[in-house]
Amino acid sequence: MTSSFNLETFWAEQQREHMETAQKTFETLEKSFEQMLDLCIQSIEKDGKILFFGNGGSAADAQHLATELTVRYIKNRIPIPALALTTDTSALTAIGNDLGFEDLFARQIEAIGKPGDVAIAISTSGTSPNIIKGLQTAQDIGLTTIGLSGRDGGNMPPLCDCLLIVPSQTTARIQEMHITLGQMLCGALEQRLYLV
Repeated sequence: MTSSFNLETFWAEQQREHMETAQKTFETLEKSFEQMLDLCIQSIEKDGKILFFGNGGSAADAQHLATELTVRYIKNRIPIPALALTTDTSALTAIGNDLGFEDLFARQIEAIGKPGDVAIAISTSGTSPNIIKGLQTAQDIGLTTIGLSGRDGGNMPPLCDCLLIVPSQTTARIQEMHITLGQMLCGALEQRLYLV
């Protein structure tokens, strides 16, 4: 089998697109990042917690970021209360089977969310039904809602107190910026709350 794949060209294209997206992200999202950070700090200082959720690669990001907060990011310090709603296979399969995949996150938010908590939804498209229902439920209960998205934000804008839309149409580039922004949030929370 022959292929026209050229690694040098591929490498250069990926680098260019990544660098352009990163530059645009840092140019446009600083204020939104500051707002996200402030909302998380306000919640944690009042004994709130952060609930992360997403599908696929965004589910992995949710788990990754919750772990950075509950364990540590750089320095040993008091744990920051955070939870990924993507890791309990019994809950996920029971909700999916008994209630439907659309209720995957909403049901968990109903069970453990409380006013003053922060729900952070991660979705490259902003249109996943379970993400939208999760945000709606969080809003109804009185959680602060934050979104990480891309493209035009999909259906997330009216459901988020703070929304960071990565300026890209490419899923991979959006995901790269989501984990960058998420890691920065973890680092900033650690420094602001514990002065490390």
